[in-house]
Amino acid sequence: MKKYKPQEIEGKWQSFWEKKGYFNVTEDKTKKKYYLLEMFPYPSGKIHMGHVRNYAIGDVVARYKRMKGFNVLHPMGWDAFGMPAENAAIENNTHPAKWTYNNINYMRAQLKRMGFSYDWERELATCRSEYYRWEQLIFLKMFKKDLAYRKKTYVNWCDLCQTVLANEQVVDGCCWRHLDQEVTLKEMDSWFLKTTEYAKELLEYCDKLPGWPGKVLTMQRNWIGESHGAIIRFPMVDSDHVIEVFTTRQDTIFGATFLCFAPEHPFVRELIKGVPKEKEVEEFVERTLKIDTFMRTADFTVKEGVFTGRYCLNPVTDERMPIYVANFVLYEYGTGAIMAVPTHDQRDFEFAKKYGLPLRIVIKPRDKELTEDEMTEAYVDEGVLVNSGPFDGMPNMKALDSIADYLESKGRGYKTVNYRLKDWGISRQRYWGAPIPIIYCPKCGVVPVPEDQLPVLLPLDLDLKEGGGSPLPFEVSFYETKCPNCGEVAKRETDTMDTFVESSWYFDRFASPRYESGPFDKGKVAYWLPVDQYIGGIEHAILHLLYSRFYTKVLREMGYLKTDEPFTNLLTQGMVCKETFKCMEHGYLFPEEVREGRCILCGKEVEIGSSVKMSKSTRNVIDPQKLIDRYGADTVRMFCLFASPPERDLEWSGEGVEGAWRFLNRVWRLVDENREAMSNIKPYDGILPLPSDLKDIHRKTHQTIKKVTEDIEDRFHFNTAISAIMELFNKVNQFFNNGKEISEIAWSIIKEAVDTMVILLHPVVPHITEELWRTLGYDNSLAIVSWPTYKEEALEKESRLVVIQVNGKVRSRIEVPVSLNEKEIQDQALGDKRVQHFIGDKEIKKVIIVQKKLVSVVV
Repeated sequence: MKKYKPQEIEGKWQSFWEKKGYFNVTEDKTKKKYYLLEMFPYPSGKIHMGHVRNYAIGDVVARYKRMKGFNVLHPMGWDAFGMPAENAAIENNTHPAKWTYNNINYMRAQLKRMGFSYDWERELATCRSEYYRWEQLIFLKMFKKDLAYRKKTYVNWCDLCQTVLANEQVVDGCCWRHLDQEVTLKEMDSWFLKTTEYAKELLEYCDKLPGWPGKVLTMQRNWIGESHGAIIRFPMVDSDHVIEVFTTRQDTIFGATFLCFAPEHPFVRELIKGVPKEKEVEEFVERTLKIDTFMRTADFTVKEGVFTGRYCLNPVTDERMPIYVANFVLYEYGTGAIMAVPTHDQRDFEFAKKYGLPLRIVIKPRDKELTEDEMTEAYVDEGVLVNSGPFDGMPNMKALDSIADYLESKGRGYKTVNYRLKDWGISRQRYWGAPIPIIYCPKCGVVPVPEDQLPVLLPLDLDLKEGGGSPLPFEVSFYETKCPNCGEVAKRETDTMDTFVESSWYFDRFASPRYESGPFDKGKVAYWLPVDQYIGGIEHAILHLLYSRFYTKVLREMGYLKTDEPFTNLLTQGMVCKETFKCMEHGYLFPEEVREGRCILCGKEVEIGSSVKMSKSTRNVIDPQKLIDRYGADTVRMFCLFASPPERDLEWSGEGVEGAWRFLNRVWRLVDENREAMSNIKPYDGILPLPSDLKDIHRKTHQTIKKVTEDIEDRFHFNTAISAIMELFNKVNQFFNNGKEISEIAWSIIKEAVDTMVILLHPVVPHITEELWRTLGYDNSLAIVSWPTYKEEALEKESRLVVIQVNGKVRSRIEVPVSLNEKEIQDQALGDKRVQHFIGDKEIKKVIIVQKKLVSVVV
């Protein structure tokens, strides 16, 4: 018998598929297209089990759809720019480009070793100039449409590194590289994309994405955050400036007694200029902005602020209101300033009590009186307006529109819709990214790089500055240029783009990755877009998906695309987790690193039973390559697909991998041991009548086709699909083990079942099934074999199980022919010996038959 050796057969079939070009596609209007895409990886060095699971899920669907006759686009590329490459360059004393390209080569080989059916001719890497030149062109077109603009913003700054830090690089207020170096906030000019221009459409189209998980759409809606309310205008005292505040509670305007700015609000600096409290406010701002946004606004955080020394006027009472800067106000919400109504907002109440600010009740309950002196907390329920001028006596929620209209009539406000979504800041003061194509001329100001001068190349012969700082601002050969308008000496922008920009349109470029006359070949994107199925982690449910949706709408309006949304269907797969032990000194440990409840590295006791996501940061990783070397790619694929439904977390299990390995070996042996008989016989053609045992196998074969098709097509429940195939295998195996002589008709039934089993397994384990397909006597590839269809008549049973109850208790079960009518079923049920025993001499009062499946006897 030939032994199953995956290391020998898998490489052979991968070379065969590549040579035949089965997975390389072009546009074919005679076929229905299917564009399947997994979120492309960052080339971090090695693929991990999260990658394997994600791509195995996609590969099953891609192979299945091809077998169903679709023209399937299944590309792969690399999200190759970004901070991790810079960090690795520092750690490994190498250049980010060298590190990135080496990793791409290594990971490409790993993905090919898994047998994923990618169209490698479409491979792209976002760090290549042939990709980012078009990204720069799209930016310029946004700039010309006023969708890209520059403004000042605050960034985290490390003086030692001389660089900007992302929020995740700030650890307890210090630089992650130098934990004794305090991070400061620095005001810098940054580039923004006007995502707010599409906020309404982005929100509305959440209702037009039925193929997306509900939880993801909820996250999108919450992030966009539509609020209906009013802009209220507060004139400043001793100034012509008017402060605008957004609120959803204009019904409380008569109770507003002070106003608060967010510490990061740009107007704060102008507000305090020259006033006695200027230094005190500056110190408060600097101290507050070192605190995480979540902590600043958390309910348990003490509400703090500082008086600016300035006042504004309440627009309906004309009373002076002190202006504060407060820690709980965020610039991202509304206008970055709030009107404070301490009697009807708990945060405002706590703040007012702390700083001795006035309270005025403007809403009271219908059944009792409220007084400011007796209040111990804010009254936040509905009620009737009081102390509200012409609106006294009105239910407060019904007065919202009336008060907004009143403000508008006085020129002090108007109704509006506010969105939580803010414009997207894309400037990164880093080296390893796509240069922003802008020139600064002392004479002409901000000047876009002419389109015929693209790409603005990122120089690859520069090294990072000490601490990881970008060399671009210090490299004269990069930043010094001529103004394209006046010809004078000018300076290039030295910031690079946020890496989310690259991943916001890569799926469009896959349609025509070698096109050199523009970002896209319009005919090809019209054929392939939108992506029919997108697969990736739930961690990208907000920003990546939102930015991709934004880019799609912008590119549509530029005339590049005809689609409104990028992804028709979305699957967010769960994490790969592992039951681990935890050592206080060495972190997460595998079971083999623990002996008798102690860490083998240090001897300390370990905690038991925590299940955590596999990640490099916790050392809690399984190297897929080791598994592939030991078991083969098919076993690894099968485990990932069988252990859990794709949307749920997958709990890592060494026993599960062994189980998948054993099953594939059993399938191999079944085919190999009977290869002579099965390779010389045709599958059952449905003409000759069958005895009952062969009918059972024939029926099971077609039930399995139906089950597996529905599980893949409708639910992506590969685990239950594999389970159904295992049941068919067991059915066939039982027939072989019954000791009977196998007739020619029996061999044809077995051949039908085994052929079907191999075909259905092919999307899951493509290498072993290709080999078994040859063993079964076929010379074509399963990559181009059609998916089987089930026969309705084969699913029909000749008998059915009937459950019999006596006075509501199950007393017996009988098999009856499906052809029996209800009277005949009743007679058989009453004639059953067990039923007769429970009836005895009692009088039968009623017999109820339910759908010919249940007989209920009442005695």
